[in-house]
Amino acid sequence: MLDAADLAQPAVRLSILAAGVFFGSGLLTGAWKYAHIARTPQAQAPAYVDIAHRASLMYAFAAMLLAQFAALSAFSPTVNVWAAAVPLAFFAAAIGGYVLHGLLNDTDNQFRQPQRIGGLSLPRGSLHAFMAVLMAGEIGGFAVLFAGVLARMGVAF
Repeated sequence: MLDAADLAQPAVRLSILAAGVFFGSGLLTGAWKYAHIARTPQAQAPAYVDIAHRASLMYAFAAMLLAQFAALSAFSPTVNVWAAAVPLAFFAAAIGGYVLHGLLNDTDNQFRQPQRIGGLSLPRGSLHAFMAVLMAGEIGGFAVLFAGVLARMGVAF
C-alpha cells in the first residue's frame, strides 16, 4: 500500500491525481447514465454514456495500480513518470472519446464504418492506427513500471 512518503514521487502523484479525476468522471457519468435511464421508455442510456461510465471507473483503479507500481519501481523518477504518464494520457483520451460519443449519441460502435464523430467522417484506418498506438503506449508504460518492480525485487529477466 502507498504511504505518505510515496507521495514525493512525481509518478505516484500523477497517477493518484489521474485516479481521482477518472473516479470523479465515473461518478458524474454514472449520474448522466441514470438520468437517461430514468427518462427513457427503454430505461437505457446511449451506449457510449454507459461505456464512458464503466471505463472511467475501471481506469480510476488502473491509475491507482500504476501509482503502486511506480512507488515500488527501482527506476529513476523520470523513467517512472513517463511510464505512468503515457498510459494515463491514453486512458484520458479514451474516456474523452467515449464522453464525446455519448454527448453526440452518434454511434453505438465507434469501429463501424464509416467511422464518424458527429457529422465528421474520420480518415479510413485512423481509429485503428490510434488503437495500435494506444495499445503500445498502455502496455509499454505498464511493462516499464513492472520491470522496475521486478528489478527492485531482484528478479532477473
